[in-house]
Amino acid sequence: MPFHAENMNIATGSFNADYIVFGKGKRPLIILPGVGDGFQTARGIAGPFSWLYRDYAADYRVYTISRRNDLPEKYSTLEMATDLALIMEKLDLRNADVLGVSQGGMIAQQLAIHYPAYVRKLVLAVTCARPYPILLEAGAQWLIWAEENDYASIMLDTAERSYTGKYLERARRAYAVLARISKPKDFARFITLCKSCLEHNTVADLHKISCPTLIIGGEEDRIVGAEASRELQAGIPGSELCLYPGQSHGVYEQADDFNERVLTFLLGGK
Repeated sequence: MPFHAENMNIATGSFNADYIVFGKGKRPLIILPGVGDGFQTARGIAGPFSWLYRDYAADYRVYTISRRNDLPEKYSTLEMATDLALIMEKLDLRNADVLGVSQGGMIAQQLAIHYPAYVRKLVLAVTCARPYPILLEAGAQWLIWAEENDYASIMLDTAERSYTGKYLERARRAYAVLARISKPKDFARFITLCKSCLEHNTVADLHKISCPTLIIGGEEDRIVGAEASRELQAGIPGSELCLYPGQSHGVYEQADDFNERVLTFLLGGK
């Protein structure tokens, strides 16, 4: 596995969760994935995930932390952040840099609002403080397909909404193959996480985020919408905003300079 990446599991007093750790840096970086964690936790994907985020390995000890393994039927983004704080406490990861992608960004907001001592710098990528109509429509359709066990439709729709140009052409092929070979055993976990996205709302509390914050979005985001990134920037004091023209929700994979931009922000001023 690249960078000696390891699949790990941590148990607290009331739950356990999977996580990945890699990198040789001393500073901790927490990466929080999106709602895809409902289909595949960090268990078993240390190799490919560490390759995707390999640029961070020299400066950071990187932790990719999944939601708890046994999800309650109703599980809010604030409850996810509370679980995350417990995990960070047990792993001695206070004052970490945090990169939250999509739903991971929703959890990261809650962490920075309610547990500010745990976050040194914050990056919120393709996420929102509340669901705009475009997310409500997408999420409602995904829930219908999930209830029907229609994994292929969810994956193909995700590809269409996430990428643009030639990257979209490749994603269509890759997601079609993935849908054939990796259908989940059940959809309960995905349904729980999807519902929590549609109920997330931190608008009234964004002003409580006091750490340096970078917001990254795509001007053509067809899942959360570009206006969601603008709302985050307007609500978080002193935050920076980068919107990629011609890019959608998958900008963290598609934009060649995404990781470089994040590292420049995180390491600036040390």
